[in-house]
Amino acid sequence: MGRTDPTEPDGPLVVHANLVSDLAVDPEERAVLRAWAEQAPREAWLLRPGDVLVSPVPVAEEFLRYVCGLTGVPRDSVTVVVPPGDDTAELCHHVVGAVGGRPLRAVLPTALDGAAIGLARALGVPVAPYSSVAAAEAALGVTGLLNTKAGFRSAALALGMRLPDGLVRRRDGVPAAVRELLASYGRVVVKPDRSAGGHGMLFLTEAEDTADAPDPWTGDGLAPVGGPEGLWVVEQRIDVARSVSVQMETGPGGTRALFCGEMRTEDGAFTGYLSPLPDPAAHVAATLEAWGHALGGFLAARGYAGPFGLDAMVTPGGEVFAGESNVRRTATTTPRAMVTRLAADGVSRAGAGGPVWATGKVRAPAAYPFGAAVERLRRGRLAYDPARGEGIVLYAGPPPDGLTWRYAVIAGDHAGVARYEELLRAAWAPAPGGATARSGPPGSRSG
Repeated sequence: MGRTDPTEPDGPLVVHANLVSDLAVDPEERAVLRAWAEQAPREAWLLRPGDVLVSPVPVAEEFLRYVCGLTGVPRDSVTVVVPPGDDTAELCHHVVGAVGGRPLRAVLPTALDGAAIGLARALGVPVAPYSSVAAAEAALGVTGLLNTKAGFRSAALALGMRLPDGLVRRRDGVPAAVRELLASYGRVVVKPDRSAGGHGMLFLTEAEDTADAPDPWTGDGLAPVGGPEGLWVVEQRIDVARSVSVQMETGPGGTRALFCGEMRTEDGAFTGYLSPLPDPAAHVAATLEAWGHALGGFLAARGYAGPFGLDAMVTPGGEVFAGESNVRRTATTTPRAMVTRLAADGVSRAGAGGPVWATGKVRAPAAYPFGAAVERLRRGRLAYDPARGEGIVLYAGPPPDGLTWRYAVIAGDHAGVARYEELLRAAWAPAPGGATARSGPPGSRSG
């Protein structure tokens, strides 16, 4: 399978899965960084013949063959390189060796950060989609700013977005800010300035800070990040009916919306995604895109080019409040690229708007090797099938515990996605007496 755009330059692409980046989360949150690193193999879905994946963790051979089997990329035409420590020169040696001396096209990072700039400069290639390393480096300032809660609040307010009432404070000023907003709203959320996926957030209610309490809240429970001078955002806690997002792309040629969706969350933490927005939330897409275009213009004017996401909250009454921006490839960007790629190659049952898709997690009844997990899906006729243009993909590879699997499901409509997910949970639930549940795809009979 060649490049989909014949105008694209030839040459191998270095897909840099730098999920472990201080751009998205404070480096002190090492447990979070390790967990994110384990998701790096999903970037294999971006590979085309000749490309190199630089991954912070090894990519299981069985998973790589699974990806290549679905994308049609010959397995021996792509290479995975795991950085040998922090030595950029040695990493470059491995990358150059992997492409056999052919001229490289560019480095495509998950996040535009110092590591991506350093790798591209050492290899002598640009950072996609920038024309040069210097152009990418010039965008580091605004990229870093808009990946913080405080930086986003400042830009969003200036751009006219609706935000929850909030205060930005240094760590030692957080308790007073909590008390002030609790007095006004009764519920607050406390967020570390640099965090993603809900990590480090703290939810407090008025009952935890009453006037007759012997000790007012002093900041106990704050995540140990940011140091004594670290910034925190204290916000009115909105009554959220739905958490939504729009994913955009910006650059010198303008800003465009790529897709919208509903985030699945648990205690404020991201657990999955559904796209496009289901009917009850579809009306907010216009607001999200308008805010996204404004933010994209802000970014482009300061030199940024590439993807970014804007998260928001919808109240039971239908009001939309902006939440945060993620100026990088997010947890939804690669799954969406995978879905688009598979739908283009398969016989999709979706309408003109493209397939409906979702990501989530499911816990298996026992620890399975990757091949066994795929076989269980195939036996139940749940695995993605190009002939049907729908099904379930284990898009992130084998989990470390063999139990908690990240999956994507592709179908022609929202009902089809819901049905596949229901069948997956039923098929992988422990059955009475140790029997294995049987299932079939939406619209089919088991047996």
